Amino acid sequence: MTHFFTKSQLALAAVAALGSAAVIAPNLATAAGKTAGKYVSGDFHNHTTCSDGAISMQKLVKKVTDKLDTPWGLDWFVQAGHGDAGNRNCTLVEDATLATPAYPYIAGQGPTTTWAQSIGNAAIKGNANGSGATQNMWRWQAIQEFQYPVVEYLSAYKNLPLFVGLESVVAGHEHSSMSVITGQMPTSVDTASLPTTPGYTALGNANALSQWAYCFDRGSNADTSRGNAAGSNVGNNWNCANVASADSTSAALGWTDAGQKLVQPSGTGTGTKGHLKTLEALKWMANYHGQQSYYVPAHLERAGPFNPDGNNGYNIEHLRDFNNAAPNTAFGFESQPGHGAANNRGEYQVKRNNFAGVLTDSVGGTTYGGTGVYAGQVGGVWDALLGEGRNWWFFASSDWHNRGSFGPDDRRSTQDFYPGEYQRTHVMVRNGADKLRPQTIVDGLRTGNAWSATGQLIDRLAFVACTSYAGIGARTNAAVEALAVAAATKATDIDTTGCATMGEKLVVRPGADIVVAVVVRDPDGANFAPYSFPNPSLAQIGINQPMNKPVLDHVDVIGGKVTGYRTPGTAGYSGEWPRNTNWLKLDGTTTGLSSVPDAAKNTTTAILKTFSGNGASAWTPVHSGVDNTVFLKMSFRIPAVQASQYVRLRGSNLPAATPWETDASGNPLSDIYTNANDTSMLRIPCNTVGTNVPANGVNWTQANGTIDGCPAHLSVVNGQKYVSYDVAGWSDLWFYSNPIYVEVNGSYTVAGVK
Repeated sequence: MTHFFTKSQLALAAVAALGSAAVIAPNLATAAGKTAGKYVSGDFHNHTTCSDGAISMQKLVKKVTDKLDTPWGLDWFVQAGHGDAGNRNCTLVEDATLATPAYPYIAGQGPTTTWAQSIGNAAIKGNANGSGATQNMWRWQAIQEFQYPVVEYLSAYKNLPLFVGLESVVAGHEHSSMSVITGQMPTSVDTASLPTTPGYTALGNANALSQWAYCFDRGSNADTSRGNAAGSNVGNNWNCANVASADSTSAALGWTDAGQKLVQPSGTGTGTKGHLKTLEALKWMANYHGQQSYYVPAHLERAGPFNPDGNNGYNIEHLRDFNNAAPNTAFGFESQPGHGAANNRGEYQVKRNNFAGVLTDSVGGTTYGGTGVYAGQVGGVWDALLGEGRNWWFFASSDWHNRGSFGPDDRRSTQDFYPGEYQRTHVMVRNGADKLRPQTIVDGLRTGNAWSATGQLIDRLAFVACTSYAGIGARTNAAVEALAVAAATKATDIDTTGCATMGEKLVVRPGADIVVAVVVRDPDGANFAPYSFPNPSLAQIGINQPMNKPVLDHVDVIGGKVTGYRTPGTAGYSGEWPRNTNWLKLDGTTTGLSSVPDAAKNTTTAILKTFSGNGASAWTPVHSGVDNTVFLKMSFRIPAVQASQYVRLRGSNLPAATPWETDASGNPLSDIYTNANDTSMLRIPCNTVGTNVPANGVNWTQANGTIDGCPAHLSVVNGQKYVSYDVAGWSDLWFYSNPIYVEVNGSYTVAGVK
């Protein structure tokens, strides 16, 4: 019997299903007794010819892990293109320099060669998607049979920590970075005998990830093959039902017996039903692969607010729903998007989206110092989630596709930065004496012991909070600073009773002092920017600083109160960020938090302390005892705490009140002033004339040295070059840390962290 539900009934059903999960804490590490580990940097959202990227997997892996030709040298890497389908054979390489014994260069074939042209249409499985020479292969097949074997082989061949993920096309929303790592990179790969002739048979598999892509990726909606050969019952015979959730086979959400999956209904209410399907995807991950999966909404402000009748955007209630349904899997977001060199930074844009003829902004209208408004606004969505005491962490990835108007080997860009070139997520991976493996990397991401930086603004961070009680339990600031210095110089963290770091919590008695210490390293020498001329944003205020040698200007300590989880279905649970000119004014300023609904903000959040090289709260330089490099240490006390709370960090190369970049408090302004899409809003001139400035048609690689004048591709208005594209990104650098929680006995429980 078929049942039909209204949108409000479906929403209430979701609330009821989630209510009992609202205070389930994930299985996270505590602040003592930790396995040894270090902070290592990586990227989990990028694209190759497996989806809509410009280069092969082999070329991207070489680019981002190499420490010589392209010295970005990531420590770990997840190859994760879009869900859906594609027609290019992404096992093929561009040229002989990328050839390996198992995957040699084939003359006349390359990354633009289609599956049909190379393996034949008969080998393409699932329901037919296109035809002829450009017939598509579903992503689940590409991952299972082609992409995973290549990545496993490259991991073994190059001895690199690699695995496969997916940028899912999300039912009810837009995109999410995710993976199910079950089966990937077994230890037998460590001692595998690699082939010396073409062909490789993987020892592990990505079957679980492939099944998830078939079952739940919106791009696979039209495929009801059960993962089998076209028109047959031979193959995977997947069943997407979840014994732990009765809604996994709901007719109202589109269950089909033929495909043994939910096929998202179209039309009115498709977004609401799609969201509920995505909750089923998370419940499936939690039930079958609870410790082997992650789900991180990507560039989540980009597509605008949630559309109940489409597949666009995320409001805060959807993030709460995700975390409630699967707290070990849905534990954060990419509120700092990739595409950092695009004409609209992050591809966030005013009037970006056309919903039924109505033009709608990306949420916030633009990015703010390269970060979306959900995390870039102090007291906004991220702080609202932290104010509940959730395990909801901040991540950044490259979203690499291409260099825009330049070739993939050019150092300039009008679209993307390579993984590791500009943005990095640094995560504590506790692998002990073992090598880096997918499980320990995912475990590290789950803990929230992670921080992200752009442009190599800092490359080391220790962030420590310790209790200090009167009398015997008293701790001095100097003692906590010493813990942080030791951790930072060794690229690790602390393991001391009564202390905690990012993603952890202290449980204290009322009246305790909290000593907070921060140690960072602003690395000497040049970063990876191709530009050596003075930073135009800083030139406005009389600072002459080379673009490729940024200097950390200040560190903000941001804090807010924890007041417990919001209850699904109540007024404080759901709330859409204000749209269009209700938030972003025509002059690029904003209306501020007064226009933001209560559910999407935390008004207790504020900048508690700002440290810099001088002034009332100056940091202290200290030389490392390991390599004699200079670290910056700083500390302060939060006296006599009575209420549960959190502290987090951010920092920038730009001082407060830098015109068109930061406000008087040092908060990032809208990036509309450096977005080339609307040249009428450009404000920061670029005037340096150099002697080593290539024309746009000249390829510019690492061997050509740095560019010492304003490049030719910048936007020009009335003969004047303005900061835009990649110069805007390299001028405006930030780092963000995840929070440390303080739970005060008798106050609110920080339920998201054990």
